Amino acid sequence: MTCNIGLFHVTPDMKADPAIVARAAEDLGFNSYWLPEHAILPAEFRSNYAGDLESKMVEPPDHLWKMPDPWIGLARASAVTSTLRLGTAICLVPEHNPLILANEVASLDHYSGGRVNFGIGAGWNREESEILGVDFDHRWTQTRECVEIMKALWTNDSAGYDGQYYAFPPVRCYPKPAQTPYPPIYFGSIGSPRVLQRVAKWGNGWVPLTNDFDELARGRERLNELCAESGRDPTSISIAQMATEGMSRTLAERIEAERAGVDEVIVWIVETELNAVLDELKSLADELIE
Repeated sequence: MTCNIGLFHVTPDMKADPAIVARAAEDLGFNSYWLPEHAILPAEFRSNYAGDLESKMVEPPDHLWKMPDPWIGLARASAVTSTLRLGTAICLVPEHNPLILANEVASLDHYSGGRVNFGIGAGWNREESEILGVDFDHRWTQTRECVEIMKALWTNDSAGYDGQYYAFPPVRCYPKPAQTPYPPIYFGSIGSPRVLQRVAKWGNGWVPLTNDFDELARGRERLNELCAESGRDPTSISIAQMATEGMSRTLAERIEAERAGVDEVIVWIVETELNAVLDELKSLADELIE
């Protein structure tokens, strides 16, 4: 198996317009283009930055509060591409109203002809989450309700809900996603011990932020076990490795990922200015794409 290569664009602003970057990525043979989300970030917070895998960072990186809305960025990318998969890495689901988010995801999938990878998470920043109405201590319960609502809206003519966090009478939500029954749902994780159970129970993919190929191989093995227990086809679950900044940029690393059972490696774009980004994409394609 030769795994696909995707791109993670952490600051897809007008210094490197996602429309231009995504078009170049598709022309070079990349499989996917993923954008992050932090709608707001408190000027001061005490939560530890989850992306600091080695606990060496004194302060969180500046890019955390420089992220344009991912759905706007992916819409720009969608308009100028035809095959490139369009992903969120990661959409912070409980920070959204699920009815509005369901319509946004479905609309992008509709307009793009079925190219959305819906990467989700529950968030790591307590202060940010609580400002946006999240029950942080029970955020995965809230996220589960959000996803249940979205699935119902995507697959039914009308749907209502009566839960702990959300309750509403039957409503209609159109357009429906182009993908049947809905876009694949990928669970992001940074060392979470419970994520694989969630993926096997109500997801379609796993997007771990890791450079550890042993962790990836163990994850694939555990997903296979969970699928066997539930009678689910293990090939229905994809693993997309989210490499950290500067990692998984060589052919040798791609081969290691393939051996670990990874279906796609998502490489972090490190440059920020357009010409430098385009040069970076060309170098990555030359190294990683056959």
